[in-house]
Amino acid sequence: MTSEDVSSEDVSSEDVPGEDVSGAGAGAGRGEFAGLAAVVTGGASGIGLATATLLAARGARVACLDLNPGGVPEPLLGIATDVSDDTSVRAGVAAAAEALGGIDVLVNNAGIGAQGTVESNPDDEWHRVFDVNVVGMVRVSRAALPYLRRSAQAAIVNTCSIAAWAGLPNRALYSASKGAVQSLTLAMAADHVREGIRVNCVNPGTVDTPWVRRLLGSADDPAAELAALQARQPTGRLVGAEEVAAAIAYLASPLSGATTGTVLGVDGGMHGLRLRPAAPS
Repeated sequence: MTSEDVSSEDVSSEDVPGEDVSGAGAGAGRGEFAGLAAVVTGGASGIGLATATLLAARGARVACLDLNPGGVPEPLLGIATDVSDDTSVRAGVAAAAEALGGIDVLVNNAGIGAQGTVESNPDDEWHRVFDVNVVGMVRVSRAALPYLRRSAQAAIVNTCSIAAWAGLPNRALYSASKGAVQSLTLAMAADHVREGIRVNCVNPGTVDTPWVRRLLGSADDPAAELAALQARQPTGRLVGAEEVAAAIAYLASPLSGATTGTVLGVDGGMHGLRLRPAAPS
């Protein structure tokens, strides 16, 4: 069973709890993102949709780039984009910039999952996962940088994973791709800090999304598997997509202008805490 959320073109949309976004589109003029334009990849579901919704609620004009953007609700703008295809990415980013009047914030969130040890996945799966999870971020960032350089509040936030920090069983390929994302984030932060572009990433733990729920549904004992995933995080529960979105919004916000090259865990304490076993009740 995999553990982390994979917000991507491969997951279905969900209703995301959070702030009221009625009227929070272009010209909303409220919140710290008022007047800014944001692009979120994998924005049709899970963490991506939660993030796009929150940014819009705080005043941003938001475009969601996704393979299947049909379910993206207003005031969000859905644009069909395949992050594994450079031509598609360049067209999607250009369309977003034209519709939004530029790009100030980029959230690289699209990704796919994989299970297995180092022996389990064939070469073509290794290539595909890295192509989407790592090179996909490269493609989108590369296409967005000319627009970000024109912004006084430019920020990139990459969705990474607890798998970049912790050795998780049966997750060799996915962990390797997310380790690359974390390293890429720091390298990008160094490359672009003097251009006024901040680059950070979030490392979510096990997030309650449709993708994770489908995996639980395929387990022999879904209830036992859910209990095990909850127990793995010191808070004793799954992380909410809206909680990861809040961390992304913090990193992307103009109010966080001194924050760059930062890896922010949103994992219920999984990375940093080592608790003693609970006393028997």
